[in-house]
Amino acid sequence: MNITTQDRMRLDLIPGTLCDERLWSPLASKLGEAYVCNCIPLQQAGTRQQMQELIASHSAAQSHLVGFSLGAYLAIEHAVAHPERIKSLILIANSARGLLPAEIEARERIVNMLKRNAYAGITRQRLRELLHPSHLQDQSITGLIEQMGLDLGKDVLLTQFATTIHRPDLMERLPELPFPVLIVGAEDDQLVPAADLRAMAERLPHATLHMVRGASGHMIPLEQPDELAAAMRAHLQTFGAHPQFQG
Repeated sequence: MNITTQDRMRLDLIPGTLCDERLWSPLASKLGEAYVCNCIPLQQAGTRQQMQELIASHSAAQSHLVGFSLGAYLAIEHAVAHPERIKSLILIANSARGLLPAEIEARERIVNMLKRNAYAGITRQRLRELLHPSHLQDQSITGLIEQMGLDLGKDVLLTQFATTIHRPDLMERLPELPFPVLIVGAEDDQLVPAADLRAMAERLPHATLHMVRGASGHMIPLEQPDELAAAMRAHLQTFGAHPQFQG
């Protein structure tokens, strides 16, 4: 028995900094044919406002919205502004809090450096910050991250860094979100404190928190696609996805 296009559940996916639809490829294959993945082309935006316009124009009128890292923060912004457009929200490796002053200063230094110098791609030090140590030698993961960085390049990185340095703390807006929210994080994520994820779950009226059991740093969609897919399917089955076709 095959599922028709009409029967499949659409997921609107927002990637993170220097990522595109390739970030979601391992996850899409694990989710199975009951789902169709629509990737929002965040890299096309030249301003913060354009990022939100892309999310609004490329997502369904009633969306199952999925965001990773920066994309998850932008998903919360979109959901707070347009709660009537959200059926469910999945937030992966992201804190709703604003950046700390030290983080803002560090990002401003990086932006200034990028403006003066050529961009040579993701450094090994950055990979160590993004990935669990057990994945640093996995070329299928590191190679994909490096290739996305090279393909998207300096201008996209500058835009995504510079326009999102100053982001309001959305933690106090979370109680306004009336729909189911799945929060996915990793204890070994060096960029997102697990305590922030727990605080988010406490503030949301209908939240499920899933901390991945497998080895993972920040790049959960690439490091643990099987476990992420299982958590997402459990979250989405409430809305009528076809469990017999989860492959």
